[in-house]
Amino acid sequence: MPKGEERKLAALAKKNAAKAAKVKPNKRRQYDDTLPPEREEDLELRDFFSEMKKREF
Repeated sequence: MPKGEERKLAALAKKNAAKAAKVKPNKRRQYDDTLPPEREEDLELRDFFSEMKKREF
């Protein structure tokens, strides 16, 4: 890989990392400071149950 491409790739990775750091937190938790921070498991469960609500059985 030429040096120019490596630099571009490194700059893109740095840009994407900065963008990922700016992800907005869940609004519900933003207004309630007493709630514990969300864990990865909580996010997965929330996504799972939101999908299940959309389905009909």
